[in-house]
Amino acid sequence: MNRPSNPTATLQSGTSGGNNLPSGPAGHPTPPGGHGHGPPTGGPTVTIGSYPDYPSAQRVVDYLADNRFPVERTAIVGTNLTLVETVLGRMTTGRSALVGAGTGAWFGLFIGLLFGIFTTGSWVAVILVGLVIGAIWGAVFGAVAHAMTGGQRDFTSASSLRASQYAVTVDADQADQARQLLGRMHLTPTGATAR
Repeated sequence: MNRPSNPTATLQSGTSGGNNLPSGPAGHPTPPGGHGHGPPTGGPTVTIGSYPDYPSAQRVVDYLADNRFPVERTAIVGTNLTLVETVLGRMTTGRSALVGAGTGAWFGLFIGLLFGIFTTGSWVAVILVGLVIGAIWGAVFGAVAHAMTGGQRDFTSASSLRASQYAVTVDADQADQARQLLGRMHLTPTGATAR
């Protein structure tokens, strides 16, 4: 079996000969250690602490930054992500029209202000007319949009991603320095493992 003498020859994309690596962005090969999106991945990392909420993990990184630690070599990693959709209330045609009227009123106010600047008459009347027309059209569009859903989604909600745990990781060669700094912070990091 013939092997290429150059180890990077196997990383070339778009060539024949048993190579199955896809091209990176714009057809260029993706560099080793990176996937073409976000910062390139470096060497091994070590988890210096796991915390139950994001503010605690953020406080740790902030403390490291305040003590001149190279925080560009740290990361906060949320694990066991859960999508939580909180239902805020029932959506009716009337409520849709009301929300649309509010949005339309803001847009109408903006347009009224623009026209009010260039008017020679009563600029307050121009602003009020823009506000009223915007509210009416917004209510109509809000009601029509809700009616077109056919009752498929008759509620409003807000979605958020939540993690059960937030780990602070650092590059392996900086782990000892980070642990010493955290020892001064009087936090007991849990789960300090290599990743």
